[in-house]
Amino acid sequence: MRPGGVRSFALELARDPGGAYRGGERLCGRVLLEAASPLRVTALEVAARGGAVTHWLEGRSVGVNAVSSDYAAAETYLRRRQLLLLGSPGTLYPGLGAPLQSQPFDLEAVWSVAMLFDKVKAFMVQLDGANAGAEPVFSGGQAVAGRVLLELAGPARVGALKLRARGRAHVHWTESRSAGSSTAYTQSYSERVEVVSHRATLLAPDTGGITALPPGRHEFPFSFQLPPTLVTSFEGKHGSVRYCIKATLHRPWVPARRARKVFTVIEPVDINTPALLAPQAGAREKIARSWYSNRGLVSLSAKIDRKGYTPGEVIPVFAEIDNGSTRPVLPRAAVVQTQTFMARGARKQKRAVVASLSGEPVGPGRRALWQGRALRIPPVGPSILHCRVLHVDYTLKVCVDIPGSSKLLLELPLVIGTIPLHPFGSRSSSVGSHASFLLDWGLGVLPERPEAPPEYSDVVADEEVAAVEQSPSRLLQDPDMGAEGPFFAYIQEFRYRPPPLYS
Repeated sequence: MRPGGVRSFALELARDPGGAYRGGERLCGRVLLEAASPLRVTALEVAARGGAVTHWLEGRSVGVNAVSSDYAAAETYLRRRQLLLLGSPGTLYPGLGAPLQSQPFDLEAVWSVAMLFDKVKAFMVQLDGANAGAEPVFSGGQAVAGRVLLELAGPARVGALKLRARGRAHVHWTESRSAGSSTAYTQSYSERVEVVSHRATLLAPDTGGITALPPGRHEFPFSFQLPPTLVTSFEGKHGSVRYCIKATLHRPWVPARRARKVFTVIEPVDINTPALLAPQAGAREKIARSWYSNRGLVSLSAKIDRKGYTPGEVIPVFAEIDNGSTRPVLPRAAVVQTQTFMARGARKQKRAVVASLSGEPVGPGRRALWQGRALRIPPVGPSILHCRVLHVDYTLKVCVDIPGSSKLLLELPLVIGTIPLHPFGSRSSSVGSHASFLLDWGLGVLPERPEAPPEYSDVVADEEVAAVEQSPSRLLQDPDMGAEGPFFAYIQEFRYRPPPLYS
């Protein structure tokens, strides 16, 4: 179009210039073109766009240097284009002053723009098995099934409907460093691992063109298989493990519409294994010093019955504190979660105390004994041990605060699992470890020679059987875990069960 032949070119809205719009309303108006002479027009197009933009600068000092950080973000809420006029090359339109027309020529095009896809009323991803607001939880090797819901207010032309499922472990953190006295820079560490990647096309035209969908509700089912081994979903300060399903609706002349659904993966961790049923023990000692003088020896030994636990269980802590110093000391115990993030050969750790208990002060020259002090595990995520970029570990820390000196610390490894202890399926390994554990602490006696088990009717009366069948887990649910703690409840309940065949 030749600029010299245009007398006026304006855009007018149907409402007043100060009129406001709301989401879902139609934006109408017209384009006015007054030509002073004949024009050759190739195309006339209008575009509507709306968005939000933020931007600011922050200055901070790193040592003796000043560093300026630039923050910017943008979000697009409306993007629409419409072709009003499309002419073949060389198309001639008359104008003012042309020999064939004495009146000015107004090219008026009325156009409409729907705010955020006027014909799409609903577009979402739903998973099978979701009920009463509770979303399903998946693990490695399972099938993920669901449907994409599309509700149209009117007929719509659809180019394609595509689905993508992704699972990724991602870590990122920054560290400020200084090089010399006048240089400061920020080192960034980032790493990601793809654990799930699946693509599918739910709707595609047969000839590669456009599919016309009638108004109403449309459902497009999907299903895919998860890999056999995955990483449990996790959200941390410097990293995360996230799984999501994204559906994309492609339509001609409009931006793609997207729907996203996040799903949870919990990889099973079975604590009914010999490695996690083995007792954990340790001992430490420390000389209490103050102003280069020795004030005595403080020793600490602690044991727990096994390495693996599940959330909600109680850890009975057996400990012995011997205070040979001249001041009272305070014993404490805590379950600590350690998040380790790894990228580019570097590590970043974050620790948090998830449960703790404090004992009574131990006076000078005194000895204290914990006979299974109860430490309950709160609802926490399971251990993550087999991910290349992040780990989640747990430890039981038993420490003794010594006035005027550093604390005496003893750490015992823990694994938080998802499959709780089966009290009877793994008794051959667990009962033996429990018995040796109790014998080491002088809490039980085993016969020197094994004897054949008695008849079941000789051991348990009919009244006891009826009482146990009515409340099979009464002893295990007792929150008061003292000297009659979970080990004794476990062994007593074992006595009420039919004995195995003697061999």
